[in-house]
Amino acid sequence: MTVDLTTRYLGLELRSPIVASAAPHNGDPEHARRLAAAGAGAIVLPSLFEEEIEAEEIELNRSLEQGTEHFAEALDYFPAVDSFVGIAERYLDSLARVKAAVPVPVIASLNARTAGGWVHVARQIEEAGADALELNLYHVAAEPGRTAAGVEAADVALIAAVRGAIGIPLAVKVSPYYSAFAHFAAAATAAGADGLVLFNRFYQPDLDLETLDVVPRLDLSEAWELRLPVRWIAILRPQLGPAVSLAATSGIQRGSDALKALLVGADVAMMTSALLRHGPEHVATVEAEMRTWLEEHEYESVAQLRGSASSATASNPTAFERANYMATLRSWVAPAELEATSPTR
Repeated sequence: MTVDLTTRYLGLELRSPIVASAAPHNGDPEHARRLAAAGAGAIVLPSLFEEEIEAEEIELNRSLEQGTEHFAEALDYFPAVDSFVGIAERYLDSLARVKAAVPVPVIASLNARTAGGWVHVARQIEEAGADALELNLYHVAAEPGRTAAGVEAADVALIAAVRGAIGIPLAVKVSPYYSAFAHFAAAATAAGADGLVLFNRFYQPDLDLETLDVVPRLDLSEAWELRLPVRWIAILRPQLGPAVSLAATSGIQRGSDALKALLVGADVAMMTSALLRHGPEHVATVEAEMRTWLEEHEYESVAQLRGSASSATASNPTAFERANYMATLRSWVAPAELEATSPTR
């Protein structure tokens, strides 16, 4: 029996539910070719950050204006700047080159904080040939004057602005830290998101005890981190319905992880950390593991599998909610050596 791995995500037909999510090397055409050759259903480009464009514009303006107030005659020494290839232009060029190099859908990624100039950039991304756009909402609401409702309203407005600017499918990659996540998920899709990517990993800074500097720390994801997106996809799938695409990301390491995501209702399973660890060819390993399991359990396709364990179909749907918290706490069994020294014995 040949298992059918095809799936549908953001209205796109994918040959596999394994998607290479945003990673530094995905913008390289040769790396993208390796991902496609290994079987990836789609490729998400690394994110274009709002702060990068803003910083570049500020530095360019500062450099062009430096000294103009003091040495007017020096203006004759500088040639006219007819064009400047900035970060956004380089991103669009990378998108076009990757798109020309692979036969699978290419999804661009914008990491935005405000509506600002993203409408213009989103249009350029569509014109450059992106099959879809992933809007990455990554911010820390650290201002005491901002309310949870205000944060959500700003994010929904950003989604609506980008949705109104483009005709290609729009996915929104979100964090799990909204105070009423199910409500926000519904608001995001009502604002025009065709799909949600669950969840964004917040990389936590560290401290250098010698220099007292705040330093970045990158820890690749582990399989246990999949539990959070699995829980929420299981809850959201029956609420949002089949028209909204759901992608699981964080913790997809092996075929068994991808299967869990699909079982609760995900349309695709996205991978970054495992591919950074093992290389693009790991996609083929994951898909082979999925096929083996599906064949052993007599599934003919991932479509037949999808949603079999969501909160709408699970034998105990409350296991994804508060009941899981109580059951987890009561499941702890102390190691034998601790039991032996317990004062209650």
